[in-house]
Amino acid sequence: MIRFGRGFMGAATLVLAAASAAPAAAAETVVQVYRTAEAGRGEPVGTIRFVDGAKGLDIYPSLKGLPPGPHGFHVHENPNCEAKAGADGKLVLGLGAGGHYDPDKTGKHEGPMGKGHAGDLPLLVAAADGGAGGTLVAPRLKVADVRGCSLIIHAGGDNYADQPAALGGGGGRIACGLF
Repeated sequence: MIRFGRGFMGAATLVLAAASAAPAAAAETVVQVYRTAEAGRGEPVGTIRFVDGAKGLDIYPSLKGLPPGPHGFHVHENPNCEAKAGADGKLVLGLGAGGHYDPDKTGKHEGPMGKGHAGDLPLLVAAADGGAGGTLVAPRLKVADVRGCSLIIHAGGDNYADQPAALGGGGGRIACGLF
């Protein structure tokens, strides 16, 4: 049997108390983003860091080589960036990612502030040089929610509605990454 002096146990108790009082580190993940391609993964376009924040999921893109302008930006349900045949039999880049992450099965596209798909992220805007940075927030998500999913950047903007085009009208899937 090992015995400790009273001084050691008191010091150990203080260390344990201090460790348990320290705030927990925020969950974080970094997603490598690549152009979609028939082979599943094309050239890299950068990274996006996701951190649990006070107001939801904080998103820090560091991207290059995107077409300038707004892009639909979503969490998709499958951890897969492969091209697959669409309903018409034609190959669709990034279709392996499946549909928008929608754990509540709302079937609606209402944007990050709405009550539709939880995977609807804020609009991603690429500058004239194709770079995208800054900070975005997805208020209804945390890192734990998106693990095992994919991230898709669409060719065009997003109106956060299903009219006049389905899923905000973002069009083709031009970039993808896996959580």
